[in-house]
Amino acid sequence: MPQSRSVSLLSIYPHITSRDRRLLQLLDDHQVLTTDQIHRMLFLARRTCQIRLGELAALGLLDRFRFARAGGGSHPWHWILGHQGHRFQAAAHRRPEPTVRTSRQSVDRLSANPNLTHLLMANEFFVRLTVHARQHPQARLDRWWSETTTTKQFRTITADGHGLWSVAEATVGFFLEADTGTEPLGRVVAKLDRYAQLIRRSGPRYPVLLWLSSEQREEHLHQLLRCPRGDVPVATATHDADPTEAVWLPAGATGRVRLAELPSDHGQPVADNPNYDDGVFVP
Repeated sequence: MPQSRSVSLLSIYPHITSRDRRLLQLLDDHQVLTTDQIHRMLFLARRTCQIRLGELAALGLLDRFRFARAGGGSHPWHWILGHQGHRFQAAAHRRPEPTVRTSRQSVDRLSANPNLTHLLMANEFFVRLTVHARQHPQARLDRWWSETTTTKQFRTITADGHGLWSVAEATVGFFLEADTGTEPLGRVVAKLDRYAQLIRRSGPRYPVLLWLSSEQREEHLHQLLRCPRGDVPVATATHDADPTEAVWLPAGATGRVRLAELPSDHGQPVADNPNYDDGVFVP
């Protein structure tokens, strides 16, 4: 449970490491991560991860919830910012001081969010990229934007996330559409019209990654993609594939390529393209 608001953040600072700060920022940006996701991104030993998460929860920096599993047992812990975590992030980014009530409401609303599974799925995609970059010095996830940040920055699209992925000297921007398998494929394809609008406004021409729940669904989707959707590059892969490897099948192609090999154009340095600052590309 969150600690009292009267607890001074200054008394907590000596207990916060640089890794803790990174975790707090990740949860501030992306709302929720499971124990397994945090372990793979930030820790070597799972037990060390579990102990540290418990310590951060005791400090009020983190909170957690989990659900019962059908047939018995429980699903993994889902970690989110606790009240002190919300206060810490608000101070770091010069946002208004949150109340205990607003912190509690954020926990309740997120735990009851019907799109929680979809949110975790989208986060998992970027977790896998982060883990790969951790293990391969030439690879970098230069940008990981949430759905909220992506929509705010690019305005006309509502992608599940946006990233910049670099391997050696090659950098590929992309938009993620994480598919749970419940949405009609026609509606999935219709989303591409908004990306076409972005390209026409001199925005980035990034591949739209359709991350699908099954090979059968992927096959059916490519049948729909035979009709061009403007100038939007599209590539598909399934959830069980490593997104950094040669698993991406571009629309109209017969062979799969790596994420870093997909075509990518950062767009023109126009006023509403967030890739540029005073005409200079900013990763």
